[in-house]
Amino acid sequence: MNSSDTNVRPTRIRYTILALLSTLAMITYLDRAVNGSAKKDMMEAVGRGEKDFYFVLIFFQLAYAMFEIPSGWMGDTYGPRKTLIRIVIWWSAFIGLTAFAGYTLPGTETVLITFGVLIALQFFFGMGEAGAFPNISRALYNWFPTTERGFAQGSVWLSARFMGGMTPFVWVCLTAGLGLNWRETLWVFSGVAMAWVAVFIWWFRDRPDQHSSTNAAERELILAGKVPPTGHAGIPWGRIFTNRNVWALCAMYMVTNFNWYFIMYNLPGQFRDSFPQLRESLGGQMLLGLLAGAPLLVGMLGCLGGGMLTDALIRKTGNRKWGRRTFAMIGYGMAGAFYLLATQFIGNLWPFAICLILVGLSNDFMMAPSWATAQDIGRRYSAIVSGAMNMVGNLGATLGIFITSLILNANTVNKVVDGVPVLKANGDPDTTILPQGYIYCFELYSGIYLLGVIAWLFIDASKPIPTDEELGISNHDHSA
Repeated sequence: MNSSDTNVRPTRIRYTILALLSTLAMITYLDRAVNGSAKKDMMEAVGRGEKDFYFVLIFFQLAYAMFEIPSGWMGDTYGPRKTLIRIVIWWSAFIGLTAFAGYTLPGTETVLITFGVLIALQFFFGMGEAGAFPNISRALYNWFPTTERGFAQGSVWLSARFMGGMTPFVWVCLTAGLGLNWRETLWVFSGVAMAWVAVFIWWFRDRPDQHSSTNAAERELILAGKVPPTGHAGIPWGRIFTNRNVWALCAMYMVTNFNWYFIMYNLPGQFRDSFPQLRESLGGQMLLGLLAGAPLLVGMLGCLGGGMLTDALIRKTGNRKWGRRTFAMIGYGMAGAFYLLATQFIGNLWPFAICLILVGLSNDFMMAPSWATAQDIGRRYSAIVSGAMNMVGNLGATLGIFITSLILNANTVNKVVDGVPVLKANGDPDTTILPQGYIYCFELYSGIYLLGVIAWLFIDASKPIPTDEELGISNHDHSA
């Protein structure tokens, strides 16, 4: 069967695969972004202040970074199907266990999960979730033609940003609306992920030729111009990790994650603390939840728009290098400018929220080009290249979380009303972050984005890592 035959139309199974992978991206962000909403309850349960939560985040991000490449290797070697099943079952288990933080066994004073154990659980959670997006990227490489890579990556990141943005609102609906406590809400999130696994096992296959519902025309469309699979051939680690493109890609993604996690982890708390009058009603809580998630919600338009625009520019010009670079560089520059503008509106709800929303939109113009470039450069090693990019990116996130916490904690004071210190329910002093703490952070983020613009000048998506066949190396001769 030939796709050039006008009587034979390619099936569209790849789009059901995209829907399944996009749903996974949503669940991934649901289970990660919940930390921004649950941290207050979680830390009270283990008897620590909310400001200490950055230890939990740092250990999560470290584990997430450390296991990106091993999980990417698993996907490139054994296929994304087995790897993603392992990933989601693992992290679902640790999300469920996290809900026992501070839980006391009935009839005893024995606490199952103390602060130290909570940190360990979050480390294992990060270990389990590592590799999700590199393996999604590898699955998209297997299932989509080169002309649709930007669109497919944009769709995945649109979905991720949508659920990341909706998580604060979903949290309010489940807790304040339905009356679930924070533990029950985490168990709901864990159960949703396990339900996804069941559907994934039933429908997903690693390649189009393994799926009984694809026809020859769709398989031919997807495989056009790709290097044929060669099984479990050795990985050319030396060529991957000495490749300038890979290094530049990693440096660029470090910029993104250093700056971006403020929005997911710190913004919900900032809105709650800065506008306490809105917390007095369910409607006000929902508004704060929506505004805290709005940068991610609007960012999903950047994800899809960046993906479609990068594909369109490449089709129009044939220039893959600038087709990937252009909109990512524009997005970085705009995100830095809007962070600077936000410093003028600290404490002013709507102008401040609009600036942060535009940061989310601008930043996400580079998401699809970044991950599509990892596919362009990595090809059959795309999960490893994506994993390396995401590993360094999450080391950047760890550094960003640490530095942000240092800045905010250095600008934190005890709350005082009529000269009397305000105390929390447990008797500890209640605190608030001074406006200049946020200003210092945003000025830093703006400068870091400029470094990202420069990093893109060293990334060339038109120069992939050469395969063994291109170098004339036998599959049995892997010196790298």
